[in-house]
Amino acid sequence: MKVIGLAGWSGAGKTTLLTRVIPLLNGQGLRVSVIKHAHHKFDIDKPGKDSWRQREAGAEEVLVSSGHRWALMHELRGEREPSLPQLLQKLSRVDLVVIEGYKSEPHRKIEVHRAGNAKPFLFPADPDIIGIVADVVVETRLPVVHLDDIAAVAAMMRRHATPIEDVLAIAEG
Repeated sequence: MKVIGLAGWSGAGKTTLLTRVIPLLNGQGLRVSVIKHAHHKFDIDKPGKDSWRQREAGAEEVLVSSGHRWALMHELRGEREPSLPQLLQKLSRVDLVVIEGYKSEPHRKIEVHRAGNAKPFLFPADPDIIGIVADVVVETRLPVVHLDDIAAVAAMMRRHATPIEDVLAIAEG
């Protein structure tokens, strides 16, 4: 199981890029999972649905299952947010885990940059950024690929992904 991150400012296109890269990686025989960090309160179930009502009533966890998928929701209820290593350990084994967000965590990341966002690059200040995906020319020694070159993005992700054990060891210090 290997891990690679996608980091960038909100609006850079990380999720859109992932929705284009994942099918290509699947076509190459890889099983891919994603951990996405949200900076705000979010719901994956809809208000009024049974799982939402159960969670709102105070259930610590609600597991919803059907013939197509299952999802486990865990309410923190004042507990601290789990660390990235703790979340990685909760995942089923796959070939590649893509971490979207967690830009200040110490793991290998590919920066996603969109010029229209008018935000600065992250890579000059982050030694964990090992490549850049952008819609502009970038002056750097790091590998750079265009946002629309999905095959090159997938190749960069595969080439620079780190074994999960290495990511967990870095986190333990």
